[in-house]
Amino acid sequence: MLLTIDVGNTNISMGILDGEKIVGRYRLMTQTTRTSDEYGFFITTFLNTLQLKAVDITGIIISSVVPKLMYSLTSAVIKYLHQKPMIVTNEMQMDIKLDTEAPRSIGADRIVNTTYAWNTFHRSCIIVDFGTATTYDYIDQNGVFRYVVIQPGLGISLNALTSMTAKLPEIEIVKPKSVLGTNTIEGMQAGVVYGYIGSVEHIIKTMKKELNDPSCMVIATGGLGKIIASETDEINAYDADIAFKGMKILYDINKGKDYENL
Repeated sequence: MLLTIDVGNTNISMGILDGEKIVGRYRLMTQTTRTSDEYGFFITTFLNTLQLKAVDITGIIISSVVPKLMYSLTSAVIKYLHQKPMIVTNEMQMDIKLDTEAPRSIGADRIVNTTYAWNTFHRSCIIVDFGTATTYDYIDQNGVFRYVVIQPGLGISLNALTSMTAKLPEIEIVKPKSVLGTNTIEGMQAGVVYGYIGSVEHIIKTMKKELNDPSCMVIATGGLGKIIASETDEINAYDADIAFKGMKILYDINKGKDYENL
């Protein structure tokens, strides 16, 4: 079985795949001060919930956008699972081509997402990842990663609203019953959610226009993406597990190769 670990700015998500099937998922908050033993505890707890042991894990791959915690996390994997993990980098072998102005700056999460999109659909795609930041990555019909758009995430937008105002409360991000709020909380939810939907739609439409690619497929992922994807026709598909699936593809491409990735 393959253990995939997706380290984001807000959460760390772990998934275990048996072949192509995801058999378990686990999530914890990203904290750069955790020790290797703390990460080891979370990993073994995850395995225990699935009645698995370290010996059942035959491979590990990590995609991370938080360099500070990588030493502790990789140390935990080596100590508790007795394996060296594969690390997603832009130096590893992949079947997409990075053709941006600064390809070395493309994050592991973007490589994972576009790898999944290309291998799954084999057509031009915009992949929208609703994370701490919302990213829009364009891969063309030849599997070339060309363009990126980055905007503040939905949570950041809400935090800015509540932290910069004296009386507006912290609220949960949920789809409101209507854009017409009847109280402060409903009004905030309507403004944040529907305002964000509008910005997402405009960015996608503008990208398609400037790319001269009106029929490119738009795929969404990320925790809050489900709310947005359900409210717009600009997004063609939503899949919460793109990171796990993309890492599985990269692991299979690079498995057994002799290169230093720590």
